[in-house]
Amino acid sequence: MGDDVKKAVDDVKDGASEIKHRTTAEIEKAKRDIAGDDMTTGEKVKSVVHEDVERTKADVDKAKREVRDKI
Repeated sequence: MGDDVKKAVDDVKDGASEIKHRTTAEIEKAKRDIAGDDMTTGEKVKSVVHEDVERTKADVDKAKREVRDKI
């Protein structure tokens, strides 16, 4: 029973982390949508990279949950 509780706790932590990363990515995208041409090309590139990094982190958290649930 202890392993099930640990898995559940880890799933909740990873789920919360995934939501945080996806939210940060959406905020970054919204900043670009709102700022539009007021952003320099460098700022836009930095923003796109930051969004992609956050989405990747979210995907890693999701994958960790999926792997843990198969064990």
